[in-house]
Amino acid sequence: MKILSAQQLAEADKSTIDKQQISSNDLMERVATLVFERIHQRLNGAPVPIKIFCGIGNNGGDGLAIARHMIQHGYQVTVYVTNCSKKRSPDFLVNYDRIKDVTNDWPILLSCKEDFPEISSQDIIIDAIFGTGINRALDGWMADLIHYLNESKTFKVAVDMPSGLYANTAHKKEDAILKADHTFTFQTPKLSFFLPETGDNVGTFEVINIGLDPEYMMQVAPLAQVISREAAQNMYQPRKKFTHKGNYGHVLTFAGSKGKMGAAVLSAGAAINAGAGKVTAYIPEDGNVMLQSSLPEVMTLQSEGEDHITDFEHSLKDTVLCIGPGIGTEKDTCSAFAKAVIKQSSPIVIDADGILILAQQPELLKDLPKDSILTPHDGELKQLLGEWKDDYERLEKAQEFSKEHNLILVLKGAHTITVAGSSQYVNDTGNPGMATAGSGDVLSGVIAAFLAQGYDPLTATVFAVYIHGASGDLAAQTYAHEGLKASVISNFIGASILQLFRNPQQPQEPQRTQ
Repeated sequence: MKILSAQQLAEADKSTIDKQQISSNDLMERVATLVFERIHQRLNGAPVPIKIFCGIGNNGGDGLAIARHMIQHGYQVTVYVTNCSKKRSPDFLVNYDRIKDVTNDWPILLSCKEDFPEISSQDIIIDAIFGTGINRALDGWMADLIHYLNESKTFKVAVDMPSGLYANTAHKKEDAILKADHTFTFQTPKLSFFLPETGDNVGTFEVINIGLDPEYMMQVAPLAQVISREAAQNMYQPRKKFTHKGNYGHVLTFAGSKGKMGAAVLSAGAAINAGAGKVTAYIPEDGNVMLQSSLPEVMTLQSEGEDHITDFEHSLKDTVLCIGPGIGTEKDTCSAFAKAVIKQSSPIVIDADGILILAQQPELLKDLPKDSILTPHDGELKQLLGEWKDDYERLEKAQEFSKEHNLILVLKGAHTITVAGSSQYVNDTGNPGMATAGSGDVLSGVIAAFLAQGYDPLTATVFAVYIHGASGDLAAQTYAHEGLKASVISNFIGASILQLFRNPQQPQEPQRTQ
């Protein structure tokens, strides 16, 4: 699913109106009808007081049209119009006149703080004040209105965008933005829905297909793409019957040090769980017993260092290297890391301490094979890119870094974003329970496993991120968010791949790990 800018969506509206030979008000009526139907499905005529706040632009016109449909279906609706300017859009005016045909209670004009209505916790608020067309921060009594609505304890629904939120540009922390509980957005989600600084304003959201020009939607280059279940299904490579372990690659993990051998266990275990034909763990001598007792399927090679890796010598061929989890940054470990990087000719997966070593020795970046994959959390990312002023600058810096070094960056978070040059892929699986130690070690092993099985680097990365999040979602059904741990997430990798091809409505038996 594409993520488009506010400008692109405006162009899509114009193209739709032209090619479908409809008026802009016809398109508005289509939108309002679809939103009303979604609301009506949930409320089913319930006698709950509904307060709809409308701006004086097209988003306000949407709100007036929604109000008209709700009144015609017997809902208890009060409409408020923010009388903040004399500039009303033509489609707003059309729907302002139409609502008068279905009710004697005309919209109530709000012109100052004294006009703000009393709001009960039993009310439902529908926000149709500003949509994607907003281009400046709210101020004055309009900002006060947003703060007033946010302070109410009622359920808030946003139409297309929470008022005050930009679709794809940064805002200041002090800006007035409605904090919605649910958002009905049109045609595509907006980039701001997925970023930490802005996403909390959206609540849950639904994308409503409003029938914008399919030719335009197909041809336009997106800001980013959301990886859907269908997209993940298309990435999956099914196995053929007459194959053996050699057909599914060999992952070599370079991981672990004293006190951090769990990272080696988790990354190697995830590589096995994600289907690598063979996995060898390159570890400190003291970690051998722990790793082989934890993972009998994994072979080991030991560094001469007892409690951390001090060298990198082996005779293995054609391996996919996953390097960094829990290795520390001892001087001889850094030297071994550099040696490993220089010896490798195919893409490497680099995580955790490996990224910190790269930040300390940036000259190594030129030695990384093209399309190597770095999986930093934000603290590690700042070591590579420096500070950023907002989430959008973070993405810009990541794109520049990716282009300059021919690397793939995995920006881990609630919505992990994979950056490959100017392309961005937003993940929509996963949950807060995955904010737990070792979850990133598991992800690095999954990416390496898909690389070993012959997926191209970008597909391996995007698919691994999806499956990793889906594994956490499945695990949470049994363990709850609070009960998740990295090893549990890893054990649900196979189940999450199965789930790709099951009917979403099909009930699942609870699954438990040993």
